[in-house]
Amino acid sequence: MAGEISELELENMTLSGDLKLDEQIKNWLKWDGNSKTKAEISQAVKNQDWDALRNRLCNRIAFGTAGLRAEMRAGFDSMNDLVVVQTAQGLCEYIKEQFPDKSSWSERGVVFGYDARYNSQRFAELSAIVFVQNNFRVHLYKRFVATPLVPYAITKLNCLAGVQVTASHNPKQDNGYKVYWSNGAQIIPPHDAGIHKTILKNLEPIGDYWNTNVSELWSKELLIDPYDKVVPFYFEALKKEFPCSFIQDNREHRGRPLKIAYTAMHGVGYPFIEEAFVHVNLEPVVPVSQQVEPDPEFPTTPMPNPEEGKQSLDLAIKTATEHNCQIILANDPDADRLAVAEYDPKTKKFKLFNGNELGALLGYWSLLTYKEREPKGDLSNCVMIYSTVSSKILKSMAAIEGFKSYETLTGFKWMGNKAEEEELAGKKVLFAFEEAIGFMVSTTVLDKDGVSAAAHVATMARYLRCQEKSITLLEKLHEIYKTYGYHTSICSYVICRDQLLIKQIFNRLRTFDNGKENTYPNSILNGEFKIEHVRDLTTGYDSSAADKKATLPVSSSSQMITFTFENGLIVTLRTSGTEPKMKYYAEMCGKPKDENWDELTRTLNRMVEAIVNEFYEPEKNGLQRKASD
Repeated sequence: MAGEISELELENMTLSGDLKLDEQIKNWLKWDGNSKTKAEISQAVKNQDWDALRNRLCNRIAFGTAGLRAEMRAGFDSMNDLVVVQTAQGLCEYIKEQFPDKSSWSERGVVFGYDARYNSQRFAELSAIVFVQNNFRVHLYKRFVATPLVPYAITKLNCLAGVQVTASHNPKQDNGYKVYWSNGAQIIPPHDAGIHKTILKNLEPIGDYWNTNVSELWSKELLIDPYDKVVPFYFEALKKEFPCSFIQDNREHRGRPLKIAYTAMHGVGYPFIEEAFVHVNLEPVVPVSQQVEPDPEFPTTPMPNPEEGKQSLDLAIKTATEHNCQIILANDPDADRLAVAEYDPKTKKFKLFNGNELGALLGYWSLLTYKEREPKGDLSNCVMIYSTVSSKILKSMAAIEGFKSYETLTGFKWMGNKAEEEELAGKKVLFAFEEAIGFMVSTTVLDKDGVSAAAHVATMARYLRCQEKSITLLEKLHEIYKTYGYHTSICSYVICRDQLLIKQIFNRLRTFDNGKENTYPNSILNGEFKIEHVRDLTTGYDSSAADKKATLPVSSSSQMITFTFENGLIVTLRTSGTEPKMKYYAEMCGKPKDENWDELTRTLNRMVEAIVNEFYEPEKNGLQRKASD
C-alpha cells in the first residue's frame, strides 16, 4: 500500500533520533497486520511528523470506565486492530490466571457482542480469534446486539467474562471495549489494573490473527452464536419482572389513548424494543423513521447522546407531534440508556425528564411492582442503589418506606457489583440508577438496561393513565415529591481538553487556604451560603468523618470533590472518564413539609451559578460551557 515502509527500508533509514519513539515506531510497523493503519504510521514517518507519532505511539490507551474508549485511528493511544488484539491477548491471559482450570476455558468460555459502529464487528471477531486460538469457547453474536445482552449472556451461559464492542453515545469516530467479569457486572478493582498489567506483558501478537478468517472458525465447536440460547430467555426474564396483572392490563387497555414514539439514535435498539413490547403486551411504538435503523455515520445526530436533551431529540419530537404521541422513548446507540419525554398539555410542549426525575419515577414503580408481586414481602429486606452523583430521592424514600438504600461511586460497575453483593447476602435488590439516564430495574442484568427500562416506563405510563387516577408521569413525579420531599437538581458540565489545567483547578480547591493541604472553600457568594463538610474521593479526605477519611473507595487517577452546604444543597465536581468534561451535579433536597418548590429551585439555580463561577472559573480558565447553559 502507498506510504508503507518495508522492513528492509526500516532497518536502513534514520528515524527521529528519539530512542523511545523509534522503538515504538518499529514495534508498530512490525506488529500491525492492518495495512491501512500500518500505512498511517509509515506515512507519518516519511513526513517526519514526530510530534504526532510521539502522541500516538508513546502514550497508551488505559483502562477507564470498564475498559477502553477512544478515537479509531493508528496508534497505541487509539482504537484499532492492533490495540484490540493486544487487549484481547492481555484479557485472555488474565482470565487464565484467575481461572487456572483449563477445562473452564473450553466449557464456560467468554462472550463477545458488538454494536453497529464502524469496526465494531471487526474488533469483536479479532478478539474471538485470539480466544479460540487459546482454546476458549467463544460465544460470538453474529448480529448487532444491545449491550445488556452481553452481561445477561454471561450469567445465563455461566461464562468467565464478556466484552461488548461499543462507544455507547460517543461520536462516530470513536469506539470502545466494555469488559464484564464472570458475575455479569462491569469490571472493578483489582481486575481493571490486573488486565492492564497483563496487556502490557502481552503486547506482541503471538498469532496470525489478521490472516485468519473468522468464517472458517464457525465450523469449530469452540465458536458458537449464542443468540438463540440467550435472547429469548432475556425477554422471558424481562416479562417476569412485571406482575401478571399488569401485563394483562396492558393487553386489555390496548387501543386506549397512549401512543409512544421511539428513536434508536441510529443504533441497535429498535428490534429489541419491539420484542420487549410484544412480551409485555404493549402496543408497538411509533418509530422515528430517520433514526431507527443502525447507521454508523449518525447522519441526523452527530452527537448521538439522548442525555444532551432536546437538541438530540428534535426528530423524535417532530415524529411524536405528527402522530399525536404522548410519550417519547429514546435509547442511546447501544441501547443501555434511556431518555424519556412526555407531552404536557399545560405547556403544549414535551417535558424531557432528567435522569434524577426518572430515577424517582422508576424507584416508585419498582416499589409498586414488588408490592404487587409479593403482597407479604418484607421491605426491610429490599434494597435500592444510587451513585454518589445522583439524586438522594431513593434515600428519602427508604427513610419512609423501610427498605435499604445504598450510595456507591459513580458508574454502574460499582452499582452492579454492589447489587450482586447484596443479593448474595440474601437481600432483594429492586432498582439501581444513575443520573446519566442509566437504570437497572431488577437484577436480570447487572448493568444499566435501556430495553428493560423502556418496557417499564411504558407500562408505568399506561398504568398511571388507566389504573391510577388517570394521571401523567409528570403529575406522578409531583406526588412523589409531596410524599418524600422535593428534590431538584442541575447536572451539567464545562469542556476542558487540557489535563494539566484540570489538575490545577481541582488542586486549587483542595489547597484553598494559601496552598495548605486539605483546605477547601468554606462558602460561596461572599459567605452567604456556608459549606458544612467536604468529601474528596481523589485524596480520601472527608471532613465529616471522625478520622477525616472517606469510606467510599478512593481513586487518585480521577478528580471528584463533593461539597455539602448547610442549607441542604449537595454538589459534586468530577471529571468524566470518557469525555473532555468537568462535570457538576447539584441537588437541593427538601423535606415533605417544604412546600415552596419555586424558592428551592431559585436557590439551587443561584448557588450552582456561583459554584461554577467560583470553583471552575470558566472565563479565567478559558473553559467552554455547555451550549444550553
